[in-house]
Amino acid sequence: MGVGLERVGSVAVVTVASPPLNLYTADLQEEFAAVLTRVEADQPRAVLFRAEGKLVSGGVDVSLFDAQATREDAQRLFDTMLDLPERIAALPCPTVFAAHALCLTWAFEIAVACDVLLAAERASFGLVENVIGLTPTMGGTQRLAARAGVGRAKEFVMTGDRYPAAVLERWNVVNRVLPDAGFAEAALAYTDRLAQGPTKAHAATKEILRHFEAGGVPEANEHVTAIAATLFDTEDLRGAVRSFLTEGPGKATFHGR
Repeated sequence: MGVGLERVGSVAVVTVASPPLNLYTADLQEEFAAVLTRVEADQPRAVLFRAEGKLVSGGVDVSLFDAQATREDAQRLFDTMLDLPERIAALPCPTVFAAHALCLTWAFEIAVACDVLLAAERASFGLVENVIGLTPTMGGTQRLAARAGVGRAKEFVMTGDRYPAAVLERWNVVNRVLPDAGFAEAALAYTDRLAQGPTKAHAATKEILRHFEAGGVPEANEHVTAIAATLFDTEDLRGAVRSFLTEGPGKATFHGR
């Protein structure tokens, strides 16, 4: 298996398992893209991205870059690579990345395209493209800057150092650091918690924040009322309001409709 997909209740679990290093290759790109097509068609209520093995990924198979004869070839490759995190960011449900160990280059760029990044205590992260004279091409630099600031992104990319989970939690890149023991189960439980929530409202939150990322508070304010108003067409909001009024807060069950 290169990239697998399974459903655990309302959660779609995408697993990278390409031993020994889970390297990015042309074949893995193709498999990952096919899995995302299935996720998009299936419309789960949350997606968990994870990896199997001693590390999340050791990076990209460098022979892939050696095969690019021209800058035009390279740009076509990079456009294809960028498509993966862009599609993940566009999913209309919560997305969680679970990093249990070392997470380099393309895998980190997938991680910061997700809504929530969970890390085990022993996890570490790096964008190490500088060792071959390259800069990250899958959105990692700019998504890191959105979370941690431009200065941190420059440091992270230019040094090519590996940063422990605790440091990136302080930088607001990692959302939560969890114990190594039971990490996989805890990550799934966290994702399931999001999946049990108001899925349409979560999608609205993501849409509002995309406007904020594009134009700050003024642009988000231009769209927030219309986006929120659409939720009055959902069964979840109508049912939760009735539940609140008759049973009190926190008793509603959401179905993602």
